[in-house]
Amino acid sequence: MRSTIIAGNWKMYKTLEETRSFLEAFSQRLRSVPRHVGVVVCPPYTSLALAGEMLRGSSVGLGAQDMSEHDEGAYTGEVSWKMLASVGCGYVILGHSERRQYHGESDEQVNRKSTTALDHGLRPILCVGETLEEREAGTTADVVAGNATPEQAQEVHALIRSLVAELYDERIAGQLTIQYGGSVKPDNAAGLLGQEDIDGALVGGACLKVDSFVQILETAGKKGELPQ
Repeated sequence: MRSTIIAGNWKMYKTLEETRSFLEAFSQRLRSVPRHVGVVVCPPYTSLALAGEMLRGSSVGLGAQDMSEHDEGAYTGEVSWKMLASVGCGYVILGHSERRQYHGESDEQVNRKSTTALDHGLRPILCVGETLEEREAGTTADVVAGNATPEQAQEVHALIRSLVAELYDERIAGQLTIQYGGSVKPDNAAGLLGQEDIDGALVGGACLKVDSFVQILETAGKKGELPQ
């Protein structure tokens, strides 16, 4: 059975004090989340060390929002896998549409970052989505902002799984956890997570509030019972 993983991407939100307040409140609500649901939070860099300390020994994984492809060196503003591992990160988001759109990240660069992460024990949450033509046409914002129906999302997830099967094999494809990365909210989580090939979600805005994030996690815990 594939793992169900819900990751919260905090993007450029939450100061240290806001991080502390959120995680204190969140930790009190974890009892309602089924143990088979993998939970990951991805704060901004400035909050990673604090979050790592607060989450140590818990079932919640810690992830970063990006990572350099380099181990170290004169790369101003970059953060390496060593730095992320040192504060307790086990995950890293790579190739997010906002990184591709605003920072010009290419598939080749994302591939190098992913290889670096895998080589050093970090689990990449590898984002794929809009096409090159859509990016070049300047329609990325429309593509990213538009929320797919559960059926449309299932179609894309099934396609991704079939491509992995072609590139590798059916066993690897069958074990791969594929998360939906659109606008996931408490009111649409059941429809999305009920789909056969959707194994979780990378949650944006809805993960910034404890109540809405916990609601999504609780829905994920019922995945096998959700209507498709």
